[in-house]
Amino acid sequence: MRVFLWYNYFGDIMDGVIVINKPKGMTSFDVVHEVSRFLEIRKVGHTGTLDPMAEGVLILCIGQATKIAELLTSYDKEYIAGVELGIETDTYDIEGKVIETKEVKENLPIKEVLNSFKKTYLQEVPIYSAVKVNGKKLYEYARNNEKVELPKKEVTIKEIELLENNNKTFKFKASVTKGCYIRSLIHDIGQSLNTGATMTSLIRTKQGNTSIEESCTLEEFKQGNYKLKSIEEVLDMPVITVDKDLEFRIKNGQKLHNSFGVVDKVLFKGENNKLLGIYEVEDTHIKVWKNFS
Repeated sequence: MRVFLWYNYFGDIMDGVIVINKPKGMTSFDVVHEVSRFLEIRKVGHTGTLDPMAEGVLILCIGQATKIAELLTSYDKEYIAGVELGIETDTYDIEGKVIETKEVKENLPIKEVLNSFKKTYLQEVPIYSAVKVNGKKLYEYARNNEKVELPKKEVTIKEIELLENNNKTFKFKASVTKGCYIRSLIHDIGQSLNTGATMTSLIRTKQGNTSIEESCTLEEFKQGNYKLKSIEEVLDMPVITVDKDLEFRIKNGQKLHNSFGVVDKVLFKGENNKLLGIYEVEDTHIKVWKNFS
């Protein structure tokens, strides 16, 4: 078996996570490309797309940390969003084409409507998105003026809080599950208020246990002012250190009896503090999910 290791330009192996505060105007892929090129490492990936107009937490996985990208992507996310009432666009954000305007009355029950969205519901995916229907991305249907039935996904708004209210514009903070489109949430809020609404700004402030305070700008990153967080730091799961016997079995991907009381997943590391792998529950046993050996 051929083993490929990923090195930075100093010749050191780099495995871990870098948290970038994505600026407006860049795609998530643009940021990945910049970091990959600067570090001279090809194995870099992000864990949750931000639209070009959005900013904030973009978690980048380096080297072996790319193995946990899907876990980080599944974590809850927190956002601060700006909203303008009385306007609807085809993209559900202020950069789209205006398709309808409505009068905005005074003293709208914005706080009450926001609180009504603290729930689990089926959210319609916006047509300007990369979700595929019949093998074609939704935005391709939109650009070709083709009709398509928009899919719906179950999402949960765990927390939602009104931060500012100027009647026609307001800001709110929300904690949501994977797959939730804040643009769609704002559109739905506008429908409930009977005014229409569009997103004017979006900042991702948290993903899992990683917050925007831990991030760095691209400029700071290029100046070397960043932290390479370990895989262990960013994972929200128990960590167990094992002896040499268990280390050998884990390295070889053997199934283990769940004598550890694992509920979902567990991260194992050896006595030398080196990460070995992530195991997940299977009946009364646990089996390898990702191997770092």
